[in-house]
Amino acid sequence: MPVHLQREIENLKKKLLTLSARVETAVRDATLSIENRDYDLAQKIIQNDPRIDSMEVGVEEDCLKILALHQPVAIDLRFIVAVLKINNDLERIGDLAVNIAERSAFLSKHPPVGFSLGLIEMVDKVQDMLKHALDALIGLSSGLAHEVCASDDAVDAMNRQMYIKIQDAIRRNPEQLESLIHLLSVSRHLERIADHATNIAEDVIYMVEGQIARHRTEEYK
Repeated sequence: MPVHLQREIENLKKKLLTLSARVETAVRDATLSIENRDYDLAQKIIQNDPRIDSMEVGVEEDCLKILALHQPVAIDLRFIVAVLKINNDLERIGDLAVNIAERSAFLSKHPPVGFSLGLIEMVDKVQDMLKHALDALIGLSSGLAHEVCASDDAVDAMNRQMYIKIQDAIRRNPEQLESLIHLLSVSRHLERIADHATNIAEDVIYMVEGQIARHRTEEYK
């Protein structure tokens, strides 16, 4: 690999990992703000979103510059293509963290629903998926990435169960309709974060193995 290209790719890796860490923190803080009914933390996540957007643009610009100036081939080209896709997924996860924070800000100003919906279990599962997807990215571990892909169905099932629970809760507690709808939105946003974590894992598999992992869910069951 030419020295200039190697240096550009190393800088790109550092930028992507910095973005990954910031996005993971945003998701963790968004879910903490829900658990702790912390309005100020929710507002902090919302205010920090433009920085994530700016970092995402910077990574994309670097990818396009490398493609234009160095015309990479083989494994280097595969890496740049995967980074472009992962970068987009990270930005979307950041947006979803903001969506959760907005729901959290509303919920913090209203009385708690007063009964468990199992949301914390879903939060833990999604955070584990995101952490392992990013660990797979950092370590270029296709084995860990395959484990992330295998976890996605469990989160989908949790989201379906949440829909059923909230539907029942609305019937029993119609006066809490608005808060319950916001909680349902949180569940949906968590499910989407899990989808994006799975996308990242699939792109890690592509980086490492050169195999496109999409539409191969039967292998993870």
